[in-house]
Amino acid sequence: MSFLRVEAVSKRFGGLQALSEVNLSIEAGQIYGLIGPNGAGKTTLFNVITGLYTADGGRFELAGRSYKPTSVHQVALAGIARTFQNIRLFAEMSALDNVRVGCHIRSKVGAWGAVLRSRSFREEEASIIARARSLLAYVGIERYADQRARTLSYGDQRRLEIARALATEPRLLALDEPAAGMNASEKRVLRELIERIRHDGRTVLLIEHDVKLVAHLCDRITVLDYGRCIAEGSPEEVQRDPAVIEAYLGTGHRG
Repeated sequence: MSFLRVEAVSKRFGGLQALSEVNLSIEAGQIYGLIGPNGAGKTTLFNVITGLYTADGGRFELAGRSYKPTSVHQVALAGIARTFQNIRLFAEMSALDNVRVGCHIRSKVGAWGAVLRSRSFREEEASIIARARSLLAYVGIERYADQRARTLSYGDQRRLEIARALATEPRLLALDEPAAGMNASEKRVLRELIERIRHDGRTVLLIEHDVKLVAHLCDRITVLDYGRCIAEGSPEEVQRDPAVIEAYLGTGHRG
């Protein structure tokens, strides 16, 4: 049974058909890749799945149940977390506090407990801080816990974003071009981190332009072009698909 199933999902912006009858089926524990040329609809699909956009048509299932991504908050509570193509951190907050923000989605202490600083609030805050520090260690940047996010290197900011997403305790982690702008060394560290996240029991949905990285990481891949699925399969199958070759390299490509 699929962990996440997307069926016949469409999205239009005025006269632009950004997604047209898109289908996606991801098994639990997979690293699933979503690739395609610029403007293919990849980020639009991510935004629909994660509640930033509302689909015009189609249906969703998560862990065998009907799933309606109607708001970012509800999506996070359902167990889906994401990062963004353009890094979105709280630049003037410390790395630790950025991760604490993610932890608070699961907070059980209400506003009055926070205002009055009740015993349960203090205990929960101590637990959240410990959890945030462990996640910084998990992604390899615990030494920067007290530094402002904006002072971190580009690659470390990417890892901080992943730590914050993991703080929401997701079952599915959606990564939107996490390797964009990284050098070869940073990509190697990222690859190892994504493999570790899957090994530790999470499902990963990955948008990425680095086809070599996708081929090394992903179990299955869907290729979008002009808002439509043009191929789906293993990395080897997708790389040999004539429609994929044409989308990336143009009609008439040989070799």
